[in-house]
Amino acid sequence: MTNPAQDAAAASAATESAWPAVLTWRAHDAPRMESVRVQLVGNRIKAAGRIIGGQCAEHPAFSASYDLVTDENGVTRRLSLRTSLASGERQVSISRDSQGNWMVENGTNPKRSTFGGALDVDVVLSPFFNTLPIRRLGMHTDSEDIQVPVVYVYLPDLSVQEASLTYSSGSDGIHVLSPVSSSSVTIDRDGFILDYQGLAERI
Repeated sequence: MTNPAQDAAAASAATESAWPAVLTWRAHDAPRMESVRVQLVGNRIKAAGRIIGGQCAEHPAFSASYDLVTDENGVTRRLSLRTSLASGERQVSISRDSQGNWMVENGTNPKRSTFGGALDVDVVLSPFFNTLPIRRLGMHTDSEDIQVPVVYVYLPDLSVQEASLTYSSGSDGIHVLSPVSSSSVTIDRDGFILDYQGLAERI
């Protein structure tokens, strides 16, 4: 006869033992991969990742590395991004203070903005960053239609702008409408992307 309390404890231990973890995605139709080491404690995420892209119609050859830290509610606290191209290197630092103000620093023109009340950063070409609003809003357990303002970062030039993503539930997963695409994603039980149609799949 099973003991529900022991089963719950075992399931909790199994979940906790899965972290930290390294998650890797391969692009569907482009020479590009992303790999990230994720530390997960409750809703707090600490991540260090890299995206490697070969030259194609979408982008020149580049590599990008990032470090992300959220608070205990899953709200982004800071993100640093660095890219390397044949033409040179670029970097940007994005941080959010307790009053909801974002500071974007790229070494030349610092920018301070609320970015429409954004609590998350999204990076184009990266399936990982969709996890931030999905987990923060509990969409991996109870999906609903919702519009999410984000600090939107383009690769590989690291330009930053205010944007909005729309998430809605569907029979094929969660539908995502972003400034550059309209697609569907499937996620694992922790809210991390398994497959982002047209972008990348986890391997």
